[in-house]
Amino acid sequence: MMTLKTHVPLILVMLVACGTSLYAQDEIGKRQADLENIRKEIRKSEERIGEFSKNEKATLELLDSYDRKTSLVRRLIAGIRREEQRLQREIDSMKTEMNKLEAHLQFLKKHYAGYVASVYKAGSIHDVELLLTARSLNQALIRSEYLSRFVEQRKVDARNIQEKKGEIETLQLSLAGSLTEQRRLLAEKGAEENRLESLIADRQAGLKKIRKDKKSLQKELARKVKAAKDLQNAIADLVEAERLRKERADGALHQPPPIESGFKAKKGKLRWPINQGSVVARFGNQTHPTLKTVTENPGIDISVKPGTPVVAVANARVARIWWLVSYGNLIILDHGDGYRTIYAHLADITVTEGQTIDEGGTIATSGETLDGSRLHFEIWKDREKQNPEQWLSRR
Repeated sequence: MMTLKTHVPLILVMLVACGTSLYAQDEIGKRQADLENIRKEIRKSEERIGEFSKNEKATLELLDSYDRKTSLVRRLIAGIRREEQRLQREIDSMKTEMNKLEAHLQFLKKHYAGYVASVYKAGSIHDVELLLTARSLNQALIRSEYLSRFVEQRKVDARNIQEKKGEIETLQLSLAGSLTEQRRLLAEKGAEENRLESLIADRQAGLKKIRKDKKSLQKELARKVKAAKDLQNAIADLVEAERLRKERADGALHQPPPIESGFKAKKGKLRWPINQGSVVARFGNQTHPTLKTVTENPGIDISVKPGTPVVAVANARVARIWWLVSYGNLIILDHGDGYRTIYAHLADITVTEGQTIDEGGTIATSGETLDGSRLHFEIWKDREKQNPEQWLSRR
């Protein structure tokens, strides 16, 4: 009877595994679709680079295309890496499961072989004696049923485990093939990123030209003003979306848990988004060093080394990841109670939209701008921009 009970969990595991597999396949399909969308965007960026390269006056737009393609390739490589790691975890899991099944199979074979050997030596006499020595008819019937079930169940267990082993071996081969393919894609895109380094060098040459060209500088200044308005509108959209969610939810279960950041209490003590760096453009009106024009800076700009880790200044949820002209890659973090922070001019982004991040958690690395290596940082309370230096701790 014990063997009957040990077979039930195997059936349950198979049913659960089937459901899990269908869910996993659906998730894999979504991720692969996301990667394919990024590839399409990369192809579009390549087309734009080709068009702008023919027009020497489109220097700023060409630089935008370089930046956009670089960003997309990095996202693609990061996605492929995640797929590769996922596949490796599944392969490792399958190996562990195979080892367990093989051990179980050997156990069954050993015991079944012992039973067969005893039958061979004693023939049917052993079973007859077992039945004849029963103290009652009821006991004899129970022993007979036990012997019958024992033999049959051993066969069923061995057959089921062999079949399961075959399924896992097939799946393992499939996963190994997928992993090889993912590694090939990673190598391919890694090579493409290496080729981008030559484009980045061309970008640097273009930056030198722009810095000497007042018309280009004026154009970039106008673009930056427009981009600041676009970013302000994006913040307003997030505020409105949050208001509507609260109205609809009224404490419903579908709402994400509130963020416990204590942001307001951190004023004047807020950690910096980078460990080192100096403020080179302050909040409010700024005079351009070359054009002598005055524009408003909605945040601060911090001079940093390229590739410097950028961290969340407080507990947060990633509200939006975006690419914006003159701002490049940017992240908007939601800290709860209407407080949001913006991090712009980013290179590699290590978080995803909707993800929660702890204070001090890395969200990206800093990148390069027209003015040099910079991190742009803003703080908002609903629709009102704040002076970051009044919030950040003194150094």
